[in-house]
Amino acid sequence: MSLKITGAVIELLEEQSGTGKNGPWRKQDFILETEGQYANKVCITQWGENIEKFALKLQDSVTVHIDIQSREYNGRWYTDVKAWRIERDETGAASGAEDAPAGPGAGPGAPGAGSPPPAEDGFDEDDLPF
Repeated sequence: MSLKITGAVIELLEEQSGTGKNGPWRKQDFILETEGQYANKVCITQWGENIEKFALKLQDSVTVHIDIQSREYNGRWYTDVKAWRIERDETGAASGAEDAPAGPGAGPGAPGAGSPPPAEDGFDEDDLPF
């Protein structure tokens, strides 16, 4: 299943890092706003070398290829929206979500109390090396 969402980067959150059982990890969340009558804001996470590879800037119009994954922690469920590829829109116009976007209130990467810690190593077995 291939999920994509298109919009404009409206906020870049501070990079986070740590060390897990498989070594150091890094992640950065960004907020993507879709266009349309009912615009949505979605918190998306990029991991490791993708932070430099995609080098996002505020107001970039992009199409983000994502994986959506939920996990349980202490009886509550949390959803991660992870970017694995980002394409810049050369025309500068964001056209809205191509697939159903994640609902309001992003996953554990979003600021706020009650967020679980990242996975031990910061990566899941589904992470792609490119």
